[in-house]
Amino acid sequence: MLIKSVLLCVFNLYFMRRIWLICFIIIFFYLPVVQAQLKLTNLVDPFIGTGGHGHTFPGAVVPFGMVQLSPDNGRDGWDWCSGYHYSDSVITGFSHTHLSGTGIGDWQDVSVMPLTSPLEAMHDSVSQLFNHKYESAKPGYYSVVFRNGIKVELTATERCGFHRYQFPEQSIPVIRFDLGYAHNWDAPTETYITVVNDSTITGYRYSTGWANVQKVYFAARTSIPFSKTILGDGTTESDMTDIMETVDKGKGVTAQLVFSPSAAKSIELRVALSMTSYDKALKALDANDFTFDQARKQADEKWETELEKIQINSSDENLKRVFYTALYHTCIAPVLYSDEDGEYKNAKGEIKHPDIAAQRYTVYSLWDTFRALNPLFTLTQTSRYADILNSMLRFYDENGLLPVWDLSTCETNTMSGYHAVPVLADAVLKDWPGVDANRAYTAMIASANQSGRGVPDYIKYGYEPQDKHNVSVTITLEYAFDDYCIAQVAKKLGKEVDYEVYMKRAHSYANLFDNSTGFMRAKNSDGKFVTPFDPFWSEHDGARSQYVEGNAWQHSFFVPQDVNGLAALYGGQEQLGKKLDSLFTVSSVMHGNNTSPDVSGMMGQYAHGNEPSHHIAYMYTYIGEAWKTQEKVRQITESMYQALPDGYAGNEDCGQMSAWAVWSMAGLYPANAASGEYIIGSPQVDDVSFNVGNNRKMTIKALNNSRQNKYVQKVRLNGKPYLKTFISHTDFKNGGELEIEMGAKPNKKWGKKKESWPTSASD
Repeated sequence: MLIKSVLLCVFNLYFMRRIWLICFIIIFFYLPVVQAQLKLTNLVDPFIGTGGHGHTFPGAVVPFGMVQLSPDNGRDGWDWCSGYHYSDSVITGFSHTHLSGTGIGDWQDVSVMPLTSPLEAMHDSVSQLFNHKYESAKPGYYSVVFRNGIKVELTATERCGFHRYQFPEQSIPVIRFDLGYAHNWDAPTETYITVVNDSTITGYRYSTGWANVQKVYFAARTSIPFSKTILGDGTTESDMTDIMETVDKGKGVTAQLVFSPSAAKSIELRVALSMTSYDKALKALDANDFTFDQARKQADEKWETELEKIQINSSDENLKRVFYTALYHTCIAPVLYSDEDGEYKNAKGEIKHPDIAAQRYTVYSLWDTFRALNPLFTLTQTSRYADILNSMLRFYDENGLLPVWDLSTCETNTMSGYHAVPVLADAVLKDWPGVDANRAYTAMIASANQSGRGVPDYIKYGYEPQDKHNVSVTITLEYAFDDYCIAQVAKKLGKEVDYEVYMKRAHSYANLFDNSTGFMRAKNSDGKFVTPFDPFWSEHDGARSQYVEGNAWQHSFFVPQDVNGLAALYGGQEQLGKKLDSLFTVSSVMHGNNTSPDVSGMMGQYAHGNEPSHHIAYMYTYIGEAWKTQEKVRQITESMYQALPDGYAGNEDCGQMSAWAVWSMAGLYPANAASGEYIIGSPQVDDVSFNVGNNRKMTIKALNNSRQNKYVQKVRLNGKPYLKTFISHTDFKNGGELEIEMGAKPNKKWGKKKESWPTSASD
């Protein structure tokens, strides 16, 4: 019996060891695969938005980095604003600065292209055919194989672009720099290249365009020496065997770095940027002394950290790709403009040294981003947001006004409103650390009382007269909202007189309401409405337009500060609800011979492809019809966002189109961007967790969620019944759990009572 027991123990031990060995083998070989599948960067597709009218780029960038290293197709045109469009089949180079999702093309500085042999003539075409089958991208990485056999790989750090080129056999490897490369609005004014040694060049590119002054300095270094340089000033060419030569200044300087055919067929190149000097670019180059693979690994880790700030659960893989690609796109702009030590040179040529270790940013598409992206930053960019906000205040210090659309620290004066105001107001009202509330308030007052942009007439008449200034309806409505934001800051700072003044200005929207038509209409300075009137009429030429990029249908609802005040003009909540219903059901046809191409993503006259419509679906919640918000939001998220190159309904606009998706798929939206109230919509993901700091998370769970179950039945906050139709920023930042029980039929009682509604100014 004892022998039998011993044998049984040995037998069991033998098989237990084998089981443990099998488990170890499974863990050893398959755990990396599982971990790779769980990486959030694998859910991002940088090609989403590169087709249609999305205007995004697929290239390599790290979060908010100065370098956006991406391919250029070499074509002019609206759909090539980012330099690249998915419909194309040629690449003419890889430049180091790009704009993400804008409607105006600029930048594309310091274009680089690998060649299989030197150009016989300086102006020979360098365009190469490619096929999307041999192209790939993920956060911080891009790769393509040309038809001529060259393989290109790109990655980036904040201030340095990394290239790796693999050349085919029988080639004479060449890397060509073209500082004259320009498309759309951009044009070089002065360019310069110096050959420092047999592996390093420096130079600069000055240009004008949308940003009327732009200066980019660079330093570049190859992993192996080049044997010869062929330098040109853009009009003549020279074969310079002495590598210490310098190209004379010109508008289109080029440099071909020629490598020995016997050299390694794989060449790495680093290109560092500075907006201050090429000495600073050299310092950035030395600070980025990494191999390509090291830089790529760092980029991937930075993006994984960024994406982990919001974690979702869903069985829908396409939805997860859309969500995380949208979150990725919210982390590209604004972009770094200063050197690592914080120094920068502004558009006036002034070199600025910050008093504290802070960074300067540029690319502020504020007409777009104030609506949802900037409020999202107060949850996702807590460590960087003070620098983003203070960059706007530095702009004010240098120019006397807050930025409207800051590009390369230039004021492009693009779009209407003075929408740095709601961004700063939102931050001040949330007690944002590192932002001087009184300094911000002084800057807001300056913009609200400036001598230009139609402001004096807006103040004088209580609206912007069309015979005094174009796009007068949009200006009036947007200035009124901005003034509401100033009033709230004035109240917080104890400035009661100012509060009364700006609250009165915040009601200026009512001066353009025509109760006979139910639309906001343009008036002349005599107080009479402009005739004839057609709410479907759209005119893209601002000199003749009454509405910016749209018509009366899209713009008449821009009163996010006072939805109940707007309802009163219609005769009550029910009447406003009917007007909103008609917006989504009338014909999508617009009238006019020059309608705006920005008006896209149509549901009736609701245009999700352009920002003025973005808050409208959430207006129902302000008038006791929250179930209609839920219905419309689901319809928009499911139809306007797809995991395809043309998966965006319109211009991505520096993160705003994506921010709408991130908020709405999670189940919330800041319909009034400066209220600190996030409206409950219809979550598309099953649950989502926001890392809100101090080891706290805010989790939103959508119970019984499905495509059919899109209506909110009831809500609980931290286990207790929650009757409000919104959650405050303060409650959100405290962390906890918001449970939203979903169902297939609308619960029309939920959110019906006025005490549950979000705040309106008239309340």
